[in-house]
Amino acid sequence: MLGKPLSWQIRLVLLAAIWGSSFLFIKLGLRDFAPLHVALGRMLFGTVVLAAFLALRRESLPRGRRVWGHLAFAGLFGNALPFFLFAWGETKVSSVLAGIWNGTTPLLTMLVAFSMLPDERPDRDKAIGLTVGFTGVLLIVGPWQGVGSGALLGNLACLAAASCYGVAFPYMRKYLAGREESPLALAGGQLLCGTIQLAAVAVFFTGVPGSYTFRPVVSVVVLGVLGTGIAYVVNYGIIRDAGATAASTVTYLVPIFATIVGMVFLGEQLTWNQPAGAAVVLAGVAVSQGRLPASQRREATPVP
Repeated sequence: MLGKPLSWQIRLVLLAAIWGSSFLFIKLGLRDFAPLHVALGRMLFGTVVLAAFLALRRESLPRGRRVWGHLAFAGLFGNALPFFLFAWGETKVSSVLAGIWNGTTPLLTMLVAFSMLPDERPDRDKAIGLTVGFTGVLLIVGPWQGVGSGALLGNLACLAAASCYGVAFPYMRKYLAGREESPLALAGGQLLCGTIQLAAVAVFFTGVPGSYTFRPVVSVVVLGVLGTGIAYVVNYGIIRDAGATAASTVTYLVPIFATIVGMVFLGEQLTWNQPAGAAVVLAGVAVSQGRLPASQRREATPVP
């Protein structure tokens, strides 16, 4: 007896813990590997995991030149670029801060969706949510404290990584979501494309890694197997069982786990404005997604 499968809510929390811990494993991998090698290792091991799941399910990768063109674009902006940018950014900033920046993805996705998807139009709640969210972004950066050039570049890299997700998600919704292939097959093809892209760049710019020790190697393997491959499978199951809207709530939990893990295992510190800014960003996301409509909030406020 295998027992009753876990509820999607429990799987959602586990997924948030996996993705939140990814920033820890990136930081550990960077002790011996260049950012490009960390991103490539993550992609490679994640692709192997998805290929194994596809083999177990007796599914094949998508076929056709057009779909592979879309998968190549999605692999570039949904995996290769953000994985590299987050890894490079963590050479300048803490894993906690990188995880917080990841929480801005829904806001950036919405901005791109307004121009890419005809059915996405900014209404009052979305406009208010975006305004609140980007106020939170400024709060996270804390420009009044003075930001050194290294930290500024690290913050910009993490923000650029989240912006890549903002490009990838609407693109995938427009060109890949309605296809006949399963999401698992499409994800496998997407990771394969991203792996090839990073491998081609690594050959020309960084070559093969030199000496390395046990812990960074294990961190990169775990990052790929757990944080990319298995996480994709878990996310696919949540979307199948509860829908994409429910699955998207993982956004609210990832920065929390990234903060806890970074502080406990790496001893990283927070300034007051970083969690405060993250809370403002998530509040903006909630309003913009209709989870906390501005109109309902106003109606619920008693008038003296």
